Amino acid sequence: MVPLEPASIVVIAFPFSDLSGSKLRPAVVFADTGRNDWLLCQITSNPYSDPAAIRLTNDELQKGELRSVSFARPLKLFTANEALIAKRVAVPKDAAFKAILKAAISGLQSNMPE
Repeated sequence: MVPLEPASIVVIAFPFSDLSGSKLRPAVVFADTGRNDWLLCQITSNPYSDPAAIRLTNDELQKGELRSVSFARPLKLFTANEALIAKRVAVPKDAAFKAILKAAISGLQSNMPE
């Protein structure tokens, strides 16, 4: 089991949309949701024209490294059991993590009915 904490960047087994298999992908850990489940934010190498995507380079990390310039997608949130997490690969600097978290909160709030 990988020791987890918020603000870690981990590699997790993401299932294919047809559930035929999975591929290891990075994600930012947001919070422990209990029962060994964690709230995570998708990281991808393609911003997909997502206006909320936040660019992540190794300059934004205090530990570890990413294989390429990546993009956190603050509105692509999901929960996953820690058993799916293969390893911790990095820790973003506080400013980078706060920017991702703030973008997620802002995006969720902007979708709330008035």
